[in-house]
Amino acid sequence: MVNKYSRQAVRVFKNKRKLFVDLLIFGVLIILAIGIYNFLLLPDIRLKGSRFIELDYLEEYNELGYSASFLQDDVTDKVKVTSNVNSKKLGNYEIIYSININGFKRKAVRKVRVTDKTAPVIKLASSDDIYVCPGKKYAGEDFSALDFYDGDITDKVVIRESDDEITYSVKDSHGNKTSISRNIIYEDLEKPTITLNGSDVVYAFLGEEYKDLGVTVTDNCDNLTKKVVTSGEVDVFTPGSYDVTYKVSDVAGNVASVKRTVIVSERGKNGTIYLTFDDGPKWGTTDVILDILKEEGVEATFFVTNSGPDELIKRAFDDGHTIGLHTASHNYSVVYASVDSYFQDLDIVSQRVKNITGQESKIIRFPGGASNTISRRYSSGIMSLLTVEVLNRGYRYYDWNISSGDAAGTAPTADQIFNNVVNNLSKNRVNMVLMHDIKPYTRDALRNIIQYAKREGYTFEKITTKTEMITQRVNN
Repeated sequence: MVNKYSRQAVRVFKNKRKLFVDLLIFGVLIILAIGIYNFLLLPDIRLKGSRFIELDYLEEYNELGYSASFLQDDVTDKVKVTSNVNSKKLGNYEIIYSININGFKRKAVRKVRVTDKTAPVIKLASSDDIYVCPGKKYAGEDFSALDFYDGDITDKVVIRESDDEITYSVKDSHGNKTSISRNIIYEDLEKPTITLNGSDVVYAFLGEEYKDLGVTVTDNCDNLTKKVVTSGEVDVFTPGSYDVTYKVSDVAGNVASVKRTVIVSERGKNGTIYLTFDDGPKWGTTDVILDILKEEGVEATFFVTNSGPDELIKRAFDDGHTIGLHTASHNYSVVYASVDSYFQDLDIVSQRVKNITGQESKIIRFPGGASNTISRRYSSGIMSLLTVEVLNRGYRYYDWNISSGDAAGTAPTADQIFNNVVNNLSKNRVNMVLMHDIKPYTRDALRNIIQYAKREGYTFEKITTKTEMITQRVNN
């Protein structure tokens, strides 16, 4: 009996094993069939890059790419891409790539998550270490905190301060954190600010009291109003230019200073006429003008160039007229190219006058006057520099308040020149008249101008270093 049942059990076991093997083989064949079906009969979609993408809030999604094939043919152009990605809203999204060729379908999915990964930005009034006056407490500074997602979160900023450091920290609603620290240094490195009350060039008059306008001082740490030291004296009994320097030092030793130039001259007499001639000398005009001035007993001022005959400059000087300096070249692009260029040009005509007269002239007139704007073409701000620097070098410059109109030929007749001058004369001021001794109509108008002024009670003088400067507003 035992053997009978044992044989039967063995047969059952063998039958089950055979069935298992058969099923296993069948399963493998099914899998192979499916694989072959997928490989040969279904399209294949391959995604480039990761199948999981994380975008920051508002970050634009840029497609990474994909390809598709079917029966070894490229069918990428038949792929349909469907996306519900919205980077303006946090969440999870899908990009579906699908293809259908003759009923054979395939799809692939790329998952996209939109999150807030950007940390807030803290802005402080200063990007540098903080310097605090010794002995004083740091008073804080303006700050703000902005988050890409939450917006203004300034009210969430946490400030932690120690003796030598202050830290500003903030966290947005998604846990992104930012912090900025500044060192607090108890030192005073800032110079005082010292500014002149009034102009940097002022005038005083011979024999009259000079009242200094003083300065205004501010400092980040100290009250220095009464600590200004003034140096330099103004001699109101001697014509000339005087420098007054104001200097102040704070407790930490930071020093600031500023300078004012005080020009002492004779106070101009109302009703006085200064006849001035530019651009000469020239035969046929300057020599005739000198004859007229001599016959009328009038002294004038000639602002000469490097052109024309030396003997006319010598004659004007010997006749008692003032020889001033105008320009050697009268070429604006050269004269106003730079401060150095201006003085190089001026030195040439200065040396010429000294060689002819034996004396150095310190009386000048800028080409175009101090108010000219053509100099802007060649050097921005040059006139602002030159009007100060010529005084620093001992020169006196003179503009005019009456123009004869002869320079550009806008008044090309003697009658027009005469009218332009006499119609603008005033007994309530000094009259500084601009003319050009190279113009024949100016020459022809001169005697009538002089005789008219005499009849009306005007007086004539020449410019000297004592003469009050007549200047125009600087426009460059």
